Amino acid sequence: MRGIILSGGLATRLRPCTKVTSKQLLPVYNRPMIYYPLNTLIKAGIKEILIIASPERAGDYLNLLGSGKEFGVKFTYEIQDKPGGLSQAYIIGENFIDKEDVIMILGDNIFEDDFANAIKNFKGGCRVFAKKVPDPERFGVVKFDENKKVVQIVEKPKEWISDFALTGLYITDGRVVEIAKSLKPSGRGELEITDIHNWYLQRNELDVEIVDGEWIDAGTFDSLLRAQILAKEKLQDKLII
Repeated sequence: MRGIILSGGLATRLRPCTKVTSKQLLPVYNRPMIYYPLNTLIKAGIKEILIIASPERAGDYLNLLGSGKEFGVKFTYEIQDKPGGLSQAYIIGENFIDKEDVIMILGDNIFEDDFANAIKNFKGGCRVFAKKVPDPERFGVVKFDENKKVVQIVEKPKEWISDFALTGLYITDGRVVEIAKSLKPSGRGELEITDIHNWYLQRNELDVEIVDGEWIDAGTFDSLLRAQILAKEKLQDKLII
């Protein structure tokens, strides 16, 4: 399985801190933010990792991370010219994915859990990960029926549907590139990741696992502060890079 870290975007919610650097290069306790999703992938056994960055910051990632040899992996780099939705990452990474299974993690997502078993047991289709949150309107949301079966996934719903948010970690089979190519931009002008999830859901090929440990989407100042505390108090002995 191959891995993708999506680290593009403008991070306007973290201005002025992101005026001269990428959000994913900001420090989270004693490491750059991107080290945490990297740890998640490397601990899970992923050896080939594509890092997608904005054109202004790609050189910074290359200077920081290099080829990956230092970490026992191989890094590839691609440019996201402008934010076009999370699903755009699969199109950008088409040659890298090369019809293989792929796990994508967002560069500002920090997890306490280990996902090695979820990857090892993946048999195709799509596997996503949900966490109960107090502010589901910020995320893609998954709705379960009384038997805990997924019935609906909605991107940033305006009305309450569920308090289970989809985290920024997705495992898919190699069909995901063609699925992404078939999508039409949403009203926000983006290729929505939930449209890919719903494609698999409609074919009964999507499963959802609940995240047990802490998860933080460090895209706001408040969540970045919580990430600092989590990194200091719980993650240091779990990091391998």
